[in-house]
Amino acid sequence: MLFLILSIICSVTVGVIFKITRHYNCNPLQIITFNYVFAILFCYFAFSPNLDEVAADAPWTLYLAIGILLPVVFLFLAASIKHMGIVKTDAAQRLSLFIPILASWFIFREEFNSYKIIALVIGFMALLFILRKPSQNEQNKWLYPAAVLLGFGIIDILFKQIALYNSVPYTTSLFIVFDVSFAISIFIVIYEYVLKKVKVECKNILFGGLVGLFNFGNILFYLKAHKAFSENPSTVFAGMNIGVIILGSLVGVLFFKEKLSKMNFLGIFLALIAIVFIVFSQTK
Repeated sequence: MLFLILSIICSVTVGVIFKITRHYNCNPLQIITFNYVFAILFCYFAFSPNLDEVAADAPWTLYLAIGILLPVVFLFLAASIKHMGIVKTDAAQRLSLFIPILASWFIFREEFNSYKIIALVIGFMALLFILRKPSQNEQNKWLYPAAVLLGFGIIDILFKQIALYNSVPYTTSLFIVFDVSFAISIFIVIYEYVLKKVKVECKNILFGGLVGLFNFGNILFYLKAHKAFSENPSTVFAGMNIGVIILGSLVGVLFFKEKLSKMNFLGIFLALIAIVFIVFSQTK
């Protein structure tokens, strides 16, 4: 249970760091780029990936797709936290689990039970209520959390496809994906530096290191939690998603004074119920 709690804390902390960077006028792209520098180092020393195991027939197309998507979705994540807050962003990120569920239904023709159908209906209602703007807010940047939901959902589908390649350990694939994401990000940073004269600042490196530490900690402890609960993975699945929504909501409301309407709170409650129905669907 300790690993699961640590994974939840690390996940929410990433959002907190992005929220704090607003006060220091940081460059989100540089933070995300240096996040991958540290994530690569942590991944290398924690998992000792053997690149000799990666052959030409490895899922390189998937590696490239995820490697490109990750920094892009991270930018939307940072923008969503900035404009919509931690509560709505974390909820949208956790509701992204419905994207692979829909894909399994429409693309992979997987049979659905009543629990999954109920979960999808409740999850859709939850999303509408969560993204609904408070009446005093003149702007509603719903595009950002919507992009977070869609982006992480697609990434989840691609990661599940990578997991099917048993010839390459999952942690080695993760290391390669981080490398691709870093290459994409650093290319854009260099482009901005050369053509737009955007300087690399130490504060972005520092915050990037913190994001990389907690981002990797989230992955590491989540994998350890699955290993500890290997006979009951639904416990980890439910605990992670529900825990992040609850802790993210508490942090956003209590520490950052984020404004939520009654509809928003109803949406968060419905999101928790939807996740419970998903867990039921996996156990039945």
